Amino acid sequence: MAQLQKHPLRAFNTQEERELRRIVKASSERIDVARRAKALLAVAAKQSFAQAAGVAGFKEARSVGKLVRRFNEHGLAALSIAAGRGGKPTYTCEQQARILAEVQRVPDRKADQTATWSLSLLRKALRATDLPHIANETIRQVLHNSGYSYQRTRTWCRTGYALRKRKSGTVTVYDMETPEKKD
Repeated sequence: MAQLQKHPLRAFNTQEERELRRIVKASSERIDVARRAKALLAVAAKQSFAQAAGVAGFKEARSVGKLVRRFNEHGLAALSIAAGRGGKPTYTCEQQARILAEVQRVPDRKADQTATWSLSLLRKALRATDLPHIANETIRQVLHNSGYSYQRTRTWCRTGYALRKRKSGTVTVYDMETPEKKD
């Protein structure tokens, strides 16, 4: 005997049904979106959630039940919404500039308890101020994209720049072949 469905599918309007049929037929549509549309059409054709899951390629009827509930609440937007999915948090230009400003700051030995920055110490300093959920990997990516690399001396240095002693004093020089060497 089939299990009673807690959240039955609401009736489609003509525009929704037309769009769902277009998505199922379109070869250029994302596969996950097409599967969800196929499952909704199967439920609308009076199939059980388990049968609709089989038609659409889902493993469990529970997935179709969750999809039906999202469709009832959000309409066609439910096709692109998936529970637990989403993009990673992106950091704005200001927040990335804040990361770069922190790495360029000379650490205070007493406050930061270090003489040189590491990823975990940078994370600790940034979380204490204005980026409470930042991860080591995010900091590493921002620094790497800005031309920094982790050196043997365990400090973050700008790639391609070096301090050279000259008769006139210490100068900063840049190696123009750095981009080619990185590749």
